[in-house]
Amino acid sequence: MDDAPTTAAGTDPLDLPDEADVVVLGLGIAGEAVAGALAEEGLTVVGVDAGLVGGECPYWGCIPSKMMIRAANALAEARRVPALGGKVEVTPDWRPVSRRIREQATDDWDDRVAVERFEKKGGIFVRARGRLEGPGAVRIGDARVRARRGVVIATGTRPAVPPVPGIDTVEVWTNREVATAQNLPASVVVLGAGAIGTELAQVMARFGTRVVIVEALDRVLPLEEPEASAVLTDAFRSEGIEVHTGRRAVGVEPDSADGDGVRVHLDDGTELVAERLLVATGRATDLAGIGADTIGVDPTARFVPVDDHLRVTDGVWAVGDITGKGLFTHVGAHQARIVVADICGRDSEPFREHAIPRVTFTDPEVGSVGLSEAAAREAGLEVAVAVQPVPHTARGWLHAVGNEGVIKLVVDTDRDVLVGATSVGPHGGEVLSMLALAVHAAVPLETLRSMIYAYPTFHRGVEDALGQL
Repeated sequence: MDDAPTTAAGTDPLDLPDEADVVVLGLGIAGEAVAGALAEEGLTVVGVDAGLVGGECPYWGCIPSKMMIRAANALAEARRVPALGGKVEVTPDWRPVSRRIREQATDDWDDRVAVERFEKKGGIFVRARGRLEGPGAVRIGDARVRARRGVVIATGTRPAVPPVPGIDTVEVWTNREVATAQNLPASVVVLGAGAIGTELAQVMARFGTRVVIVEALDRVLPLEEPEASAVLTDAFRSEGIEVHTGRRAVGVEPDSADGDGVRVHLDDGTELVAERLLVATGRATDLAGIGADTIGVDPTARFVPVDDHLRVTDGVWAVGDITGKGLFTHVGAHQARIVVADICGRDSEPFREHAIPRVTFTDPEVGSVGLSEAAAREAGLEVAVAVQPVPHTARGWLHAVGNEGVIKLVVDTDRDVLVGATSVGPHGGEVLSMLALAVHAAVPLETLRSMIYAYPTFHRGVEDALGQL
């Protein structure tokens, strides 16, 4: 889907001032936060984006996907009723989901409200593509604007389509096509079992789509703990999702002469046939397109290198996905606060990566923070580990159906603090909150042990895990 709206055109580049205090390239979550805050500080801010103000998260990512997940989880819970106390007939219907996304989340993919919000703060918005021309200047169409205080790069990422032979001969879906779909396909092959691939795969399966997942690495959610991957794989297979791990797609072709359907060839000779192909194999940047070489950055690099205050070079900052520091909305928003303070000459805490939390909103949810066990050992730490199955906790036992999960703690025994944790299970992302605080603040294990944990809660499983240590 074309992300260029038909309204809220913004300022014509030819009407731009020759100079501004700050130019922000890209107004996704992070860029919009920086631009808006600086405009409220009274600075002259030019915000440049050819797409929708707000970026991926509100229009195709976080918000629409969580609406889908909420609906899919409701269907799953309804199907669990017979095992707990009643009879329910469940008939999936995608239409309310599609309607809610269009009406409540995206305004039918119109960013007029976001543009007007920025302009009311005093910002100057330009619907165009911008390109760096050195540390202090940006080319916007036929105009050139010099930034007195600096330029902020916030151009984000886009879905990456792998160079599989023949993939250009079929219609490829990404998360954007799922978000805008008014009907789901009868069957789909999903390439990639990271957060996006697993979330969307489960949503579609719960709405009646036959789903096959292909992951080149050895397990689903390969960046998470192996215990988390195992729990999620079992959950997927119990729902009828076919999972192929350690397999690569080596060819794609239409399944018929008229182009309907897709046929995917795997490296072990397996052939998969489906109505659609959904690609969720990661995100890509375009540093060459923004003129990164003019500020001394390798245009072939994947991300823009930054220091602990998000500075790229004198007078240039970068925020959000383009930095590669955790491609999450909450990270971009946090980085924005640091950059705003730095540009305004105020002291701020440096950006630290040791306790970035992340949640994959599958069922069960997979939340994690800090180092995995493997990463902690690779870092040379003396490590102790505790693993508590959620079904073996009081709340997990009471939950009975849909109680799959595990809580894993990774401890630096020299300091006696958590350096990593994973919470998989019902509300796993919420249970993660106390573990994220413990890792962030280096809370001593003795302090965690001395806490009183409400009974019976899922987070009491943390106490059970601590008991193993």
